[in-house]
Amino acid sequence: MKAKLNAPLAATSSGIKPRSNPTGTLPETGYVRQSQLIPAVLPFSGTTLWRKVKDGSFPAPTKLSPRVTAWRAEDVREYLSDPTSYRARSLE
Repeated sequence: MKAKLNAPLAATSSGIKPRSNPTGTLPETGYVRQSQLIPAVLPFSGTTLWRKVKDGSFPAPTKLSPRVTAWRAEDVREYLSDPTSYRARSLE
């Protein structure tokens, strides 16, 4: 069985397990794609991610090209610092 390439892993005496601090897998700045966020950083599905984007409880992504959508790492870190009270900034 192959390990997932972007999955955060830590060696233990009993084997390899996911890290308890997923924000350590995010870059300080830059962009991250959905495949880098789920399930390594965010504990919910892609459907839930897009529902949260739509209702403003998760940051909106940036369209980098016609086929590439990504989130600013800084925005994801802000969300992770307090997910229950996060509200996306209005563009108005």
